Amino acid sequence: MLRRELPHAEASGRVIRLAEGRIAPGPGGGPLQAEQPWTAAMQPLCWWRDEPVALSLEAAAGDDWPEGRAWLAQLPESWYPLVSTALQVGAWLRHHRFCGCCGARAARLDREFAMHCAHCGHRNYPRISPCIITLVTHGDALLLARSPRFPPGRYSTLAGFIEPGEAAEEAVRREIHEEVGLAVGRLRYFRSQAWPFPHSLMLGFFAEAASRRIRIDGQEISDAAWFSPTRLPQLPPLYSISRALIETHLAEVGARR
Repeated sequence: MLRRELPHAEASGRVIRLAEGRIAPGPGGGPLQAEQPWTAAMQPLCWWRDEPVALSLEAAAGDDWPEGRAWLAQLPESWYPLVSTALQVGAWLRHHRFCGCCGARAARLDREFAMHCAHCGHRNYPRISPCIITLVTHGDALLLARSPRFPPGRYSTLAGFIEPGEAAEEAVRREIHEEVGLAVGRLRYFRSQAWPFPHSLMLGFFAEAASRRIRIDGQEISDAAWFSPTRLPQLPPLYSISRALIETHLAEVGARR
């Protein structure tokens, strides 16, 4: 339903209004405004259900504008690419108004996601930060952990940024050892997910632990524990790849029984 060609030749279409990570509700209750003329300040974004869509960055969000996570929680899964693209492009536009090489004001290009500096010629593209996210298992048991930033009671899978020069598989083993002190054996790639908070690409893995002896780092991880598939804590939201990893493991355990 989403086509990623930029509708740069269009003069009107649907609009997503974004400010401070919040999206304005449209007339139908979704994140799209009605078809309208586009201004020069709007960023052509994509085609959605064969309609051109532009992004409008607003100075401030309204009181009734839900945050991006709230939109993803309430919309059908098919809307994820649209909302994710709007949030990530919006963050890039907001944070890259000036050239990172010479400091001059940069100008947006409409034919591609790019900010161009006329002073030194540097061109900036949206930042994408690759991360690994891993469900560690030992038999049927799942290792889930808490970040200090999580809502009370919520546990999730382990995640971390890939370091320069590091392969994704290396990052999986390093992050698991750093955060919970475990060595892991077999790794299995799951799938990826764009994560627009603010600009990550999550690469999902399953990892088999060599033992159940946990040693948490006490900084990035405030608690971690092994859980049985029949006794689980509060889990991450359904739209997240973390939840997909957990649900896939639970389905595989159920199929073996």
